[in-house]
Amino acid sequence: MKFAVIVFPGSNGDHDMSHAVKDVLGMEAELVWYEYGNLENYDAILLPGGFSYGDYLRSGAIASTSEMMEQVKAQAEQGKPVLGVCNGFQILLEAGLLPGAMLPNNNLSFMCHQEALTVTNHETRFTTNYQKGETIHLPIAHGEGNYFCDEATLAALKTNNQIVFTYARNPNGSTAEIAGIVNRQGNVLGMMPHPERAMEKLLGSDDGVRLFQSLIENWRDAYAVNV
Repeated sequence: MKFAVIVFPGSNGDHDMSHAVKDVLGMEAELVWYEYGNLENYDAILLPGGFSYGDYLRSGAIASTSEMMEQVKAQAEQGKPVLGVCNGFQILLEAGLLPGAMLPNNNLSFMCHQEALTVTNHETRFTTNYQKGETIHLPIAHGEGNYFCDEATLAALKTNNQIVFTYARNPNGSTAEIAGIVNRQGNVLGMMPHPERAMEKLLGSDDGVRLFQSLIENWRDAYAVNV
């Protein structure tokens, strides 16, 4: 399986994503600069964390208007898996690939620490190696991670089982404790916590490994690839 890790000016989680995919799981991963590259030749797309364009205007807003994101939208519409983490999640929201918006943390401070999450939906292509209701631990690192949506959107997210992860202890004020959501089609996941920074127990947690394993195994099953 071959992953594209999109790099915008100000991205800083790109090498973490690449390390998770290549060094821990033994898959192919390439860093793709936002001005170049054709995403058709990749099996999955990763939007990493960071501060794209310095988070000017709004987090992820400028990156969401790039030509690269037009490619991401086209590939997502074809069913290709897309994972956006932290700033990547913010970009997906700004691009309209996921519903809702991101606000500053309710304490108006940048937070960087481990958080306990509940796996709310274990049936997405990203979460089949988890158990429903399982508690996992992933780090957060954000100043604008307060997920917001209106009541109608929240009702739709619940009805369609699009809420994938929730915080056990809501650190930022997110609506309904939401930490990660998936689109209706189920192939685009946005989340604020960093699974790519929880790949080795030496660093505090390896609970992120199963997210990438789930994605890889479901891709293999879908395309009957013997690798």
